[in-house]
Amino acid sequence: MNTASNTADPDLLVEREGAVVTWVLNRPAERNALSMAMREGMLEALRDIERDPSMRVLVIRGAGSDFCAGGDVKALAAGDANTPQARLSRMRALHPLITGLAQLDRPVLAAVDGVAFGAGFGLALLADLLLVSTGARLCMAFQRVGLVPDFGATYTLPRAVGLQRARELVLSAREVGGPEAVQLGLALECVEPQLLHARVREIAMALAKASPVSMGLAKRALNASLGNDLATMLEMESSAQAIAATSDDARSAFEAFARKEPLAFRWPAK
Repeated sequence: MNTASNTADPDLLVEREGAVVTWVLNRPAERNALSMAMREGMLEALRDIERDPSMRVLVIRGAGSDFCAGGDVKALAAGDANTPQARLSRMRALHPLITGLAQLDRPVLAAVDGVAFGAGFGLALLADLLLVSTGARLCMAFQRVGLVPDFGATYTLPRAVGLQRARELVLSAREVGGPEAVQLGLALECVEPQLLHARVREIAMALAKASPVSMGLAKRALNASLGNDLATMLEMESSAQAIAATSDDARSAFEAFARKEPLAFRWPAK
């Protein structure tokens, strides 16, 4: 595995194993709270992925025993961006990262162990597949400090759990454990902490063998589905299928299927 840091301050580590890229939020002493260097590093690393089609899967995880404690509340208490205009500028600067992750044409996985609070929870929700450990603690903690949800959570959370449950999680600011996260539809799987990263790696390596053409088209259609009617989605499906079915990956899969050979992509059993 190759490891490199995209920032002068190694708050974010970027690792690569074959076609899988992993971002490691690297402030374990602060429970990986989001620093400016980390945010800037993620945006730069995202641009690298967008430019390089050989990077087929992105995994986001935290260093140490936590995913991400959210924004740096200590910096806020110290008067960092302490005017409405400064705070608005800071929030808007995050938009390219948030929309970029939400619209990335490659699968994004998040591995949540320990805390995923506030913006850290929002970051996890931007993943296509969210896996948690039995020790995970997810919380829309904004109300605890007089803030409102950000990092795209007002968009992603209702889509994950429905509006009524999203209201409850936001207004109560209560914690959700790993098993409940699966029950609510927030997470795909819940495993023991010592198994989490191996399981996420297993899924990521499998997804890296899938067709990047069909993967990107499927993600685009699913992202558009809640905002369109059936007729629109049928047309989108038809156009996407016309492209996917004539790709080299599909042709290779058709030929392997005809020869009764194993297909390149297979979801790993739990």
